[in-house]
Amino acid sequence: MDMTTDKLMHDLKAVVTDAEDLLKATAGQTGERIEKARARAEESLRTARTSMKVAGLQLDEQVRENPWTAVGVAAGVGLVLGILLGRK
Repeated sequence: MDMTTDKLMHDLKAVVTDAEDLLKATAGQTGERIEKARARAEESLRTARTSMKVAGLQLDEQVRENPWTAVGVAAGVGLVLGILLGRK
């Protein structure tokens, strides 16, 4: 709903994707430090995925409980974006 929340979710998804790619790229590397770093990264990814899922479920619940509020917020954001883009 909020632009900051949307940007945060987008950024978090990008971080998760990048971290997954990094883990895949270093899969053949060995060593104690790398193994510890990979374990921490994998745990962080699990936590981030869980947080994103919980946030999505909460957002879905809020929209279902307050559909007209969600429509109003979306219309307001669309109006503001329309005004800002129309100024160019």
